[in-house]
Order: sequence, then C-alpha cells, then structure tokens
Amino acid sequence: MFLRLLVICLAVFVSDIAFSQEKGDVYVDDNGLMHWSDNGEEVRGFGVNYSAPFAHGYRSAQKLGADLKDVIDQDVYHFSRLGFDLYRIHVWDTEISDEEGNLLENEHLEIFDYLLKQLKDRGINFVITPIAYWGNGWPEPDENTPGFSNKYGKAGSLTNPDAIKAQENYLAQFLNHVNPYTGVAYKDESNIIAFEVSNEPHHRGEPEEVTAFIQKMVDAMRSTGTGKPIFYNVSHSINLAEAYFDADIQGGTFQWYPTGLGFQKELEGNLLPNVNDYHIPFDDVIAKNKAAKLVYEFDAADVNKSYIYPAMARSFREAGIQIGTHFAYDPTYLAHGNTEYNTHYMNLAYTPQKALALMISGEVFRQVPVNSDFGTYPENLKFQDFEVSYEDDLAVLNSEEKFIYTNSNSLSPKSGDDIKLIAGFGNSELVKYEGKGAYFLNKLQDGVWRLEVMPDAILIDNPFGANSLEKTVAVINWNEWEMSLDLPGLADGYSIEALNEGNDFKPEVSEESFKIKPGTYLLKAPGVNFDKTSADLENFSLDEFSAPESTVERTYVIHEPVREISSALELQISAEIVSNKKIEKVEAWLQNGNTYESIELKNRKDYTYSAEVPENLLAQGFLEYRIIVTTDSGDFTFPGNVVGNPGDWDFHAAEEYKVRVVPEDSPIVLFYAMEDEDYVVGEWLPTLNLVPTANPNEAEYQVNVEELFRKDIENPEASPIYDYSFKYNFNRKTQGRRAEFSEKDKLIVKARALNEKPTKLQVALLMKNGAAFGTILSLNPETQEYEISLKDLKPVKTVTLPRPYPTFLPYYFEHNNSDDFNIEEVESLQFSIGPGLDEEEQLEKHGVGIIRVLMK
Repeated sequence: MFLRLLVICLAVFVSDIAFSQEKGDVYVDDNGLMHWSDNGEEVRGFGVNYSAPFAHGYRSAQKLGADLKDVIDQDVYHFSRLGFDLYRIHVWDTEISDEEGNLLENEHLEIFDYLLKQLKDRGINFVITPIAYWGNGWPEPDENTPGFSNKYGKAGSLTNPDAIKAQENYLAQFLNHVNPYTGVAYKDESNIIAFEVSNEPHHRGEPEEVTAFIQKMVDAMRSTGTGKPIFYNVSHSINLAEAYFDADIQGGTFQWYPTGLGFQKELEGNLLPNVNDYHIPFDDVIAKNKAAKLVYEFDAADVNKSYIYPAMARSFREAGIQIGTHFAYDPTYLAHGNTEYNTHYMNLAYTPQKALALMISGEVFRQVPVNSDFGTYPENLKFQDFEVSYEDDLAVLNSEEKFIYTNSNSLSPKSGDDIKLIAGFGNSELVKYEGKGAYFLNKLQDGVWRLEVMPDAILIDNPFGANSLEKTVAVINWNEWEMSLDLPGLADGYSIEALNEGNDFKPEVSEESFKIKPGTYLLKAPGVNFDKTSADLENFSLDEFSAPESTVERTYVIHEPVREISSALELQISAEIVSNKKIEKVEAWLQNGNTYESIELKNRKDYTYSAEVPENLLAQGFLEYRIIVTTDSGDFTFPGNVVGNPGDWDFHAAEEYKVRVVPEDSPIVLFYAMEDEDYVVGEWLPTLNLVPTANPNEAEYQVNVEELFRKDIENPEASPIYDYSFKYNFNRKTQGRRAEFSEKDKLIVKARALNEKPTKLQVALLMKNGAAFGTILSLNPETQEYEISLKDLKPVKTVTLPRPYPTFLPYYFEHNNSDDFNIEEVESLQFSIGPGLDEEEQLEKHGVGIIRVLMK
C-alpha cells in the first residue's frame, strides 16, 4: 500500500511527459457560447467516449490479462495522435457508489483517476457525466453492484425521495473527490470543461417535478463550490424543454445516431442524406435561456465507411454546437472482437479510415465557425477546406498547412511548402503507400519530417453482428510495403532513421521510394542539422509509437461472390487474402455444368488477388467455384478454410461460391423477399413477418401497420405524419448486372394487400444522391404482378431511413437535388404506406405483402 501511495504522490509532482497547459474555467456568455475565462476564446473541442475503467471494458481486461494502465497509456497516445482534445464518459455510478450515494474509493475509481491524469498530460479536456443509471453488464448480464442505480433503477432514481437523496449525496462527494494522480478535486480540475448531471434521464413527470429534480441535482453540485458549467440532457422528452431550463443549468446536451442502432450488419448505400441537418425544434427555448450546447454521443452506427463523420461535424457546427464526442472508442485489447458495443466500431489500429475521419471531424469543430450555413445537400458536400464523397468513401481536409484524407485520392494539395501535417490512408499526390494502416507525417523543420506508420488492419468478419471475445472480426498484420513521398524540403538522398524503442529497421531510399514497416521514423534531408531534443510536437514525443502486434494466426480469404451476372458480361473474381504463412499460389477451381477450369489469381495490390473468369464458363447456368490458397505449409480451400484441395481423394467439404449466370435480356431482381427480408431497413414492428407462399422457394414479406401515426413519447407534441416506410438497398444484389440497368424500362412488383381489403403502396426508386422517384399502386387482396413504367415515375419524398435518434430529427430528407431520374444511378427501393390515403384511411389499419420486385 505504501509503495502504491508513493507512486501516486510522485505522479502528482513529476510530469516528464506532461504536454498540457493549465486553462482557466469556462463560462457561458449571453449568446449561449462557452468561453475560456483566461483568454475569452470560444471553447471548441472534439474527441471520444472511452470506458476502459468500468463495466465490460474493465472485466474484459482482467479476462484477457491486459494491464489496464498500459492499455490506457497506448490508447490515450492514439487520441493525441488523432488530434483529440476532448474526452467524455458517463461514469458507472453503480460501480463506485453504495445505496446511500457514498463514493466508493475502489479499483474502478482509481483507474478512472489514472485515465484522467493521462488525458490531462496530453492536453485533453473532459466533460464528465457522474451518473449513468445503467447496470454494469452490457453486453453481458448485469452484476449485483452496490450503487443506488442498481437499487432504484433509472425510473425510480428520478422520482423516489430516497434515491434523490442518494444522488445529491453522491454528486457532492464525486465533485469533492481529489484525484490522487493530480492532487486536484474534480470540482476544481482545470481540464474539466463542464459536468453533465446524468446520462439520458428520460423524464416522464410533470414539468414542475422535473425542474425541482434537476435543481436538487444542480444544488448538490454547487454545494461543493464549483463554478463550472452544469449541463443537462435535453434531447429526450423535448416537450419538457422549458422545464429543463427553468432549473439553474447552463446548457443542454445532445446525441445523434442518424443511422439508428443495432442493424446487426453493415448498412448499405449513401447515408449522407441522413446527416444533412441537425435541426433542433426547440432551439428558441435554448436561445431564450442563453444556454450552450454540446454533443455527448454520436455515431453512424453499423457503418464501416469513413465519409460520413465530417459531414456530421459540419451539421453540428451549423446547429451551434461547440464540442462533441464520438461514441465509443474501443479499447485496443477489445477491438479484435468489437464486443463492447457491437453496433459501433472505432479504433485507430483496427478501423484506421474511420479514425482518420474523426481526426478530420476534430478539425471541423476547431475551424468551422459556430452557426455557419453551408446550404443543403448536395451543395454542402464541400465546405471551407473540407469535402466528403460517398462514391469514393472519402473525407478530406485540404488546407494550407494540413492534408488529411481517409482514402486514396488524386486531389491537388493546397499547401505547397507551407504544409506541416499529412495524415492518411492509401495513395495521394504526396504519399504513395500500399499498406492498410494509417500513416502520419509531421514537419519538424525545413528538411526534417517525422513519419509514423501503423500496421495493416484487415476486416475478416461482420463487426456489427453477434460478437464475443472468442470471435475475431478484424486482424492486424505487420508487413513491409513500398512508400514514396513528394514532400517539400526532402531532396534526393534523404535518410530515414528508426526512432521507436525496439525498431531496428533501416530503410534505404531509392528515388524517393523505400520499403517501410510499422514504427516511427525521422526523415532528414542531406546536410540538415537537427536536434532531437528540440522537436516541437504537440502532446506527444518524437519517438512514441504504439500498435498491436500481428494477430494473423491462419489464412483468411475475404470474398463475396457476385450473386448474378449476364452471360454477355465479363466477370472478375477478386479476393482479399492474408496469411501467417508465405503465400505461394492462389487459384480458383471453377465449374459451370460440365465445363471445368482452373485459373490463377494474381496479387494485384496489397492483399488483393484477382483474375478474369474465362468466357466459356459464363454460359447460362450456375458458376460454382472454390479458392485454393497454397502456402509453404500446404493447401487451404475456401469457403470454409478446409485443409487440402478438392483434388485430394479425401476432400469432403461441399461448400462452394455460386454465381447465377442468366441470359442478357432476363429481368433483374431488385428484391426477393425469400433472400432479402433480413436486409430491409425500417422501424421494427411486431407485425412484420416473412411467410412462405404456396410456390416453392418463395416467400412474402408482410408489413401490417396497426397505426400509421403513433405519438412519440420523446416528442409528444410533434405534428402527425401518417406514413410507414421501409427500404432495401440492392447494390450488392445487382452488382453483376448494373451495366444492364440502362436497357430496362419497367418495374414488375409482385404483391398484394393484406387484411382482405385493398390498400395503396407507394413504390419508389432512390438514386445515389438521395432523390426518390415513385408512383402509387392500388393493391388488391389477391397476389398479382403490377407493372410500372420507369418513365412514369415522379419525384416523391425521401424518408430518412434508418430513422435517426433523437426522434425529433426530420422524417423527410429535404434536399436541393435538381437532377432528373437516372436509372443508372438508382441503388434502393423505398416502399411507403400512407401516400395517397385520405384522412379517414390514414386512421385505419393497413397491410401489404411483397414477394419480389423485378426490373425488365
């Protein structure tokens, strides 16, 4: 115990790597904006939620034998490397309090204190929410924890007098708690920007009761003498907005999940329409009360692309929001399995492109003036020095001093000789790199650069499904890759020196190109003198580096076959292959009817192997094939990762990849309920069902809607919208036949009305830009085929799907698209029950059964 206390005390006074500078407290001005008291500057900040000291994160570290403090050191370094200057967490009060609200000085609080010290040393500020109300189980069962939240639950904590007293006691003790690593109480911590009382309270009481409850919480916190702004969650039960601000709070907190939560697989299609605008319908209440706004959580859940986050940051700034934190950054020891929150996935090592998108989002918060206006989609895809592209899965900051990008691009950097920072993934005009990790280049002085290269991240499974610590969704691979640079001040013959501990790699430069492996390096032009001790880097050291070791333990083939192709088209088989063994050869053994052939897949780039399928195998029928990877330890056949190959006498695996090869004039199946029901996006209802028809291999997707409009308990005063819509993205399904879209001129919908009465169904095609073109069908109770001429489709409203959270956000996507309908640009079907119904019909029950939609 003495040794531990000695170490903690030393940590208070010794800070060899302390990069931070003390800041003054924060105040909110008459315009509802937070400012630093020491210089009056507007508070701007961006970062992440991160919960390693608590709940599943803490337990999993114990199970995996991870040293939490070491892991925190590494992850906080990555936060700094990504430019984060803000951290937020809802503390698991149930783990650090008892039933009376007394603060428990236990291992969770001690690790949390350590985390805050490490963040502080990196110049990262905090927003802390002392009360979560959650149990500590997710995604596991809750434990029987000692706290008041465990005893009373969320609903009871908001109304029970004893629970309220416990929270008052707890809040006062929490703010008075002195962090042993800093020697400073939370109430006085200069890096704490603000406190948020509690996480998502969901009040249901009368306004006076709600105001009284919040005031008691605020009074308990103010009793400690803290002068920091106190925020309250105002994005739930927004009919109580006035009641929230009648209490003595200085701001409101918001969240945004524009793609819903828990789809269990990756959402497809252009989701930029979902983040076009963050409209707060009670903004006048906030303005009247001169209150500030912050975002405590946001994510594009179930999306593994990188283009969307800077667009969200833009919309937040337009809404007058000063600071925001993404939910949630995966501790690196959990990121291989994404178990903490499987609908989210974020980690620099494992999701490098998404992490770089957050890096750009931080720049948006710092550079874009609050309450800016960049117009409506699609004109807001480029704003100031930023741009985003769905088609290229790309987000970019291209300024005079910084060039940050999430994917390969051919943009001309604006910077020239003034550039100071490059961060990216893939190829650009300044960096060519084949690896699949992020890289960072910092200019230290003329002719001297610091290079940091992360190892490769390869997604091998669905990260958003049912996950486990025993399941791997992504692997890390250390490899040597070619890199070439075109940087100001680095002439021919520059040297490269490894900096990080244990790195003895010695790259040799040849015509501005060299082989590189993960690590940190010093690049120096000939004849330039550089003193390493004088390196001016913000919040990290010259030789720092942290990355997981390689986790590739076998051969992986990541490949999804084209579902259907016309016999008139060409077909390429492409797979991503990574192995812990040397790959000697990759083949595909193919069969169509009685025609057999073997082709070799060549390594085209990084881990990608591909080959063209011979024309004689693309006759009408079923193309079936397996991929055989030959390594220096034998053959492995996929799908299934079966040892050996199909030529072995005892090879018994039956699984194969399969492609339907159809005549070139055959209809294109856009939706087939039997196969595609699980990928339909829409609000869940207990009356949704997939039911077999009398025909073999055919089913009907049944949608029964008891009420087209249901009052939203979070927004009970919202204007009624009598509509139930759902959509299906057919990009993946039609990948092999997109070249034929322009030859088709009609839709064939096989469907019927349920409940033995006719009804109306609007069927629309959504283009990539989010514009919808459709028509209304009058469905009869008998199943039949309805023909729609594509030339008869008219502009209709696009419903924002998945439905965003919070629920006060717009139901329809308002855009400035002026393009005409273009069949080559369509990617989704939108079905709507509601359009065309009169007022009496809107109040009735409606149901439809859809079997398929073809394009002919």
